[in-house]
Amino acid sequence: MNVSLNWLATHVDLEGRSPDELDQLLTFAGVEVEGIEVKGVPSDKIVVAQIKEAVPHPNADKLKVTQVDAGEGALRQIVCGAKNYQVGDKVPCCLPGTDLGGFVIGETKMRGVESKGMLAAASEIGLTDAEDGLMILPADAEVGRPLRGMFDTDVLLEVEVTPNRPDLLSHYGMAREMATLLEQPLAQLDIPERSESVSTGVRIEAADACPYYTAVRIRDVEVKDSPAWLRQRLEAIGLRPINNIVDITNFVLHELGQPLHAFDAAKVSGGIVVREAGEGEVFAALDEESYPLEPGDCVISDESGAALALGGVMGGIDSGVTAETREVLLESAYFTPSRIRRTSRRTALMSDSSYRFERGVDPAGVDRASALAVKLILELAGGTAEAATMVAGAAPVVTGEVELDLARLDQLSGGCVAHDEAAALLERLGLESTGGGKWRVPSFRADLQRHIDLVEEIIRVKGLDAVESRLRGTFVPSSEVDHRYDADLRLRERLAGLGFHECQTIKLIADGELADALPLKPLRDGDAIRVSLPLSEDHAVMRPSMSPGLVASAARNLRQGATALRLFEMGRVFRNAGGGKARDLEGETLGILLGGEIQPAGWDRAARAADLHDLKAVVAALVPTCRLQFSPRERDGFALGCDVLAEGQNIGVFAMLSPARARALDATTPLFLVELDLAKLRKLAAVSRDIAELPQFPGSSRDAAMEAPAELANAAIEKVLAKLNEPLLVGYECFDVFRDPSGDKLAADRKSVAYRMHYRAADRTLKSKQVDAAHQGVLDKLSADLGVSFR
Repeated sequence: MNVSLNWLATHVDLEGRSPDELDQLLTFAGVEVEGIEVKGVPSDKIVVAQIKEAVPHPNADKLKVTQVDAGEGALRQIVCGAKNYQVGDKVPCCLPGTDLGGFVIGETKMRGVESKGMLAAASEIGLTDAEDGLMILPADAEVGRPLRGMFDTDVLLEVEVTPNRPDLLSHYGMAREMATLLEQPLAQLDIPERSESVSTGVRIEAADACPYYTAVRIRDVEVKDSPAWLRQRLEAIGLRPINNIVDITNFVLHELGQPLHAFDAAKVSGGIVVREAGEGEVFAALDEESYPLEPGDCVISDESGAALALGGVMGGIDSGVTAETREVLLESAYFTPSRIRRTSRRTALMSDSSYRFERGVDPAGVDRASALAVKLILELAGGTAEAATMVAGAAPVVTGEVELDLARLDQLSGGCVAHDEAAALLERLGLESTGGGKWRVPSFRADLQRHIDLVEEIIRVKGLDAVESRLRGTFVPSSEVDHRYDADLRLRERLAGLGFHECQTIKLIADGELADALPLKPLRDGDAIRVSLPLSEDHAVMRPSMSPGLVASAARNLRQGATALRLFEMGRVFRNAGGGKARDLEGETLGILLGGEIQPAGWDRAARAADLHDLKAVVAALVPTCRLQFSPRERDGFALGCDVLAEGQNIGVFAMLSPARARALDATTPLFLVELDLAKLRKLAAVSRDIAELPQFPGSSRDAAMEAPAELANAAIEKVLAKLNEPLLVGYECFDVFRDPSGDKLAADRKSVAYRMHYRAADRTLKSKQVDAAHQGVLDKLSADLGVSFR
């Protein structure tokens, strides 16, 4: 939420308080300030200048060369492309050296003509554009005068309000918080009371969704532009003025936190009916979109049944106020938060109103906001308001009495808050003592329900830094959680050392991203866990794998021109075991994505794209003491698929994105993924690495070229070699594969695979006969188990 300090200062004295001081004050009180923005003319080097001459640019049809008087005693030449000015007009001039938010104005040449500064539009110097082109200043503006002294400046605080503090979602609510923290008085609002009410004209048929509804009829209004002060208030916080009626409802919302809505009374047939939506009903909203409704949705309609608004969310396009409106029906109501939240999430229709209603507005503020809006409408739009407010239902009571446990306060605060001071702090917060240690909570603080809530508020306002630390840290034996954390940190360090970047993506993905999922076990129908009321279509499914987030991150990097992709992410994945018929399961996995250039081009070498062997080497670096193997297994939707085996144990899955999917991501090279079971990986990575002595005796090697069926996987050969009980065989490696599709040198359905075998004994130098005998035993075993022949 944007908070204007100028607006805030109308309710509480902020004299002498810098934005940084207020930022720190709110942050330490638990109200996070995410940003500070200064609105208004940013520099004293922006001055009033008068255009004395304007001639066409000799080298550009759309530019003119102007001579301007900036109060310097000599004319200044500036090239300008605007068309809305005349010679003699006074406009803002940015002198060389003016800093416009990181862009510094200087002396330059434009199409060969010297330009010493810039003539500016209002938006370019922090003001609001009133016209297209240069900002035309009043004729009596003093030439050479800095514009900063002619226009008000403002500071916006971008505040992140937690869901339990809806009372802060308004300027008056924020001023109340400031007044409490600064120990300043809070200005009282000038709102006339509307004491008369009638029970006719409004009927509630959905009390669960809307327990309290009011409406005021105002006749003979004139819909027109809002006065300058009202436009400035709304523009300061980023809202676009529409007309005086709509602007007043927006002003009251941001002033008091109570959403309002104004109907064109001529478009309302009979009285107002608050009901639930009918089966198959469709609502046409102000955003010019139509939304299918469900019976749980709250609808504001008239006696004819026509939907005027989606209660608490948005008004209808057919009943809104226009320039022809002469009679207004002003709505102010209390809607049940859970019902508004469900409707807003289901329809993906969110507004300033729904944002506040779903968190809970002040029930006592419904009548007050309506009275303030009526007062402003009569002042700014004229007309006559009916003396009686149409009312249906009753405002719910959301707060009550809460007892303050002084012993608990002393225990938690370490006795740093005296009991009298605690009472004073609660009074500053708006609570009222009823005796016996009990306090009546105001209606705008529905979050204060328990004694511990009062203790928290007292310490929050007092300041956490005032609570003295009484205990020193004590030794705690390391736990399994500590071991997991340390293991994960080591894995992160290894990957970072290999040039990888860690991603942190949201745990919710879109339905369409399931195709990129690479779970440890293939998904069946019903395995994906879907969110009942997703925030949006992009957050509809709990991720069953890390891969969708990594693929999405890779796509963003590719769009930004990245040529090398090295990404990884650790975290939880979610799925249903048993095709939706069992319980939900959570697991932890490590996802790695590799693609693009593994070796960039240089003067002495050509560029090389990453391949599956590069990713296998990365996995091997994570478990350096383990024998690693990629065992082929098809994965639907991927071009390649393998199980990742370490010491014969399945620890994950590898795959390559299909070429079509890679092209859709704008990738010009293959993209490889691996997903590893983090629990197994931690254990394997934690295996102690004993340092072995260097061999004292030389070894010997033998090559073997075997002819095998073309479909024989290398993993099958490695599997046989790994199980051999040959003590002299200390290593092996594949160094050549040959195939001849033509069939001239080798049958097309056959291939030749060449291996180099390494033999060594730890206690002696081997003789050739011993090496030959061991080697022959290896060949015999391969021939017997795989049916290969040797060339």
